[in-house]
Amino acid sequence: MPLEIVTIPCLSDNYAFLAHDRASGETALVDVPEAGPILAELDARGWSLTHILITHHHWDHIGGLDEVLSRHKAQVIGAKADAERLPPLDLTVSEADTVTVGGENGTVIDVSGHTVGHIAFHFPKSKVVFTADSLMALGCGRVFEGTMPMMWQSLQKLAALPEDTIVCSGHEYTAANAKFALSVDPGNAALVSRAEVITQARSAGKPTGPSTLAEELATNPFLRAGAEDLKSALGMAGAPDTDVFAEVRTRKDNF
Repeated sequence: MPLEIVTIPCLSDNYAFLAHDRASGETALVDVPEAGPILAELDARGWSLTHILITHHHWDHIGGLDEVLSRHKAQVIGAKADAERLPPLDLTVSEADTVTVGGENGTVIDVSGHTVGHIAFHFPKSKVVFTADSLMALGCGRVFEGTMPMMWQSLQKLAALPEDTIVCSGHEYTAANAKFALSVDPGNAALVSRAEVITQARSAGKPTGPSTLAEELATNPFLRAGAEDLKSALGMAGAPDTDVFAEVRTRKDNF
């Protein structure tokens, strides 16, 4: 039985996620932007938190940890490579390590770029990946600490997952991402259609995610940096994929 995934809006535009195993009752939390909404959701569902999976050290992904831990004595898991910048960890993990929630093993993926030491968690049986600020709906995280080639390599790891994988990312940036995507990839019919759906969802106050990897591969310009039609639209026909990604990321930074 797949994990039950619950999306929790936090702060002004963050998301935390619960992953609940019905058989065992174990529940994992992915990132802790603030405690209040997370604790309220756990109380409403009668769930007890057993694991906390931290993707990276930025304050808006760990700020509520102490308060959550005061109510739930969960195991805190994070990247070994970034342990000195994370809160105290009960378990440190690296690329290809596994974390177990109930009856399902999740695989750790190093997705450095936004930060060095950023990790994602892929649960293949449940067909879900928690990407935080690496791959986002129609976007990717700003490259603060890593390099453009590093971020492109990280995105390629995620792009190689099965296309029906559900992508749970860390922020509600999708409307702004769609506006930018249309500026660099205006001839993409799938993107135009998705942008309309996003506008309707936001007008109704609904989250735009999670998305599927298939949607991202078809519409996300950061994943499409290797596509010849996008390269041509950018005036970069035949350019290396990494260069095209860097151009798209730079344009987004200045958009």
